[in-house]
Amino acid sequence: MTGILNIQLKPTVGNKELNLKKVEHFINKHSDKKLDLIVLPEFFSTGVDMEFMSKFPEDENGGEVVKFMQTLAKRYDTNIAAGTVIEKDGENLYNTTFLINRQGKIVEKYRKIHLFNCMGGAEDKTITAGNRVVVADSDIGKIGMSICFDMRYPLHYNKLAKAGAEIIISPTAWEIPNEIYNDSEALKYAQQMWVAINRTRAYDNGVFLVSSNLTGKAEENLSCLGSSLVVSPTSRVLSDAGNFEGGNYCQIDLQEVKYLRSVFPIE
Repeated sequence: MTGILNIQLKPTVGNKELNLKKVEHFINKHSDKKLDLIVLPEFFSTGVDMEFMSKFPEDENGGEVVKFMQTLAKRYDTNIAAGTVIEKDGENLYNTTFLINRQGKIVEKYRKIHLFNCMGGAEDKTITAGNRVVVADSDIGKIGMSICFDMRYPLHYNKLAKAGAEIIISPTAWEIPNEIYNDSEALKYAQQMWVAINRTRAYDNGVFLVSSNLTGKAEENLSCLGSSLVVSPTSRVLSDAGNFEGGNYCQIDLQEVKYLRSVFPIE
């Protein structure tokens, strides 16, 4: 069995030190468990503040944020998908997830391909889109990498599955208007929609899907949805964080992927 720790955060905007300490706290709380993969949300170290992130980006190796996560990966003997940071490479800024192995080495990084440019979003004004579909080798299996709005593009997940992904990760800062977030019935519907998308991506591609989300107020008129998930290849929800901040732990059996793909090949 493979142990997954999915961390859902309500970061303090612009306070990297505090947010990183919070991540360490949630990992330490689960250190008595079998930790094989930890997944962190999009913008986990800064919150949703594009102005701050663009003024103080990390370097092409993830800067101080990824260095801290490399230390934690070695300390807790686990693989870590370090959410996303804004990474500067030359003149361009990218929204990037770094995958770190148990030895603290960066084994892959994925630059978000599908930027959020609708419903008032203008991510491309600051961020350059990536152009590489990434499936990383790890000691637990092949990990496909996606970020937030990629979820709206099913062919992206199909490409990951065809490339052999057994687990697909999705660090996320999925935002909704405050009037929805603060209305319990409207929030419930929004979370049901989100769960349905995750279940569909997992089922259609025969993978375990781990989406790690922010929760709580994100910007002046927007809040993050929460409901970080681990979904099985049969679309069963194994873990749902609801609206709460913290770590959610579950175990998965990757043999389930191998069996299902022998019965239902990915086309």
